[in-house]
Amino acid sequence: MRARSALVYTVLRLAAFLVPFGLMMLLPIMREYYWLSAVFAALIGLSLSMLFLRRPLEDLSTDLASRPRRKITDEDVEDAATSE
Repeated sequence: MRARSALVYTVLRLAAFLVPFGLMMLLPIMREYYWLSAVFAALIGLSLSMLFLRRPLEDLSTDLASRPRRKITDEDVEDAATSE
């Protein structure tokens, strides 16, 4: 389930940036100043993700927090160094 929530959130964040950027690139003045379109699209994407992507972000955060953590010990580091 962890990979699915990460994939959903990533795709939605990319869409939140690419859709406004694509729409702004349809305007002739914005084609000339593509960097300004990218800045505006980033701001719009940030705003959209803060408003509408809270649930996918919470799902991703919950999945990442619930994964088991493996503590790396000195023996693991030494074994990895000597095996090379």
